[in-house]
Amino acid sequence: MNKNKSIQNTVKALTGNHGQHFPFIPIHERRLPSSTNLIEIIESIRAVIFPGYFGSPLAKEDSLVYHVGIGVEKIFNDLSHQIFDALFCQSEKMDSAQTRTKARSLTYTFLNRLQHIKKLMSSDVKAIFDSDPAANNLGEIIFCYPAVKAISNYRIAHELYLLDIPLIPRIITELAHAETGIDIHPGAEIGEYFSIDHGTGIVIGETTIIGKHVTLYQGVTLGAKSFTLDDAGRPKALPRHPVLEDNVTVYSNASILGRITIGRGTIIGGNIWLDHSVPPYSRILQTKAVRLDLMDGAGI
Repeated sequence: MNKNKSIQNTVKALTGNHGQHFPFIPIHERRLPSSTNLIEIIESIRAVIFPGYFGSPLAKEDSLVYHVGIGVEKIFNDLSHQIFDALFCQSEKMDSAQTRTKARSLTYTFLNRLQHIKKLMSSDVKAIFDSDPAANNLGEIIFCYPAVKAISNYRIAHELYLLDIPLIPRIITELAHAETGIDIHPGAEIGEYFSIDHGTGIVIGETTIIGKHVTLYQGVTLGAKSFTLDDAGRPKALPRHPVLEDNVTVYSNASILGRITIGRGTIIGGNIWLDHSVPPYSRILQTKAVRLDLMDGAGI
């Protein structure tokens, strides 16, 4: 079989009876948001939140208004197009003019939340710096730490999530997940001064609530223990992830599962499996290792 015939057969197999295995998804009949464009938008937002660190290296105090102004205008233009695509591809009731108007309105609302995002991100950077003796200055945190990328993507995505914008919030957090290994659902609620140390392997589920001044180390899972199914066998969107009150620290590879409450000021040690609530100021630690003195080649 020659190359052309082989290609034709493959195309026919992929498009001929697609409904037998997985139905064609009508969403693709309209243009989807672009992950490439959303990456550029995230970088533009970081540049207005941390000018001089991201974006133009020429941004100085005396030209700050100019550079931030250019950045905010670019964010509005680019983001409104992406929100339009996200809304339009999932709605058969709205025409393009209605969708454009709604997209612009949602973008204006989001721009008004940028100051709030900046405040939260500034507190997060300070929290990370204060908890890491290996960090030399705040600039090192902003430039180098994967937590800043993951948390900033989450903070941006969460505000879009609160506006009921489809697709885009998940795309934004999954972009950070792919790059950093930190998986934060945009629906999670996370207070200020949030610190992630190292971060690889962290999972924070959709209905998680995290208070202020909370620190998580690598490998921590804030997950669901079980799901309630609807009549169609689909999981219901009910609160199913933990609540961490203020000033909680969770060390590496701990798994905290279910709708339980970790009281303020609690420390959860490494490699802990926890599926029940604990009162404030608890210390949940694993049993100390047992020492065995083995001689003459004896094993365990």
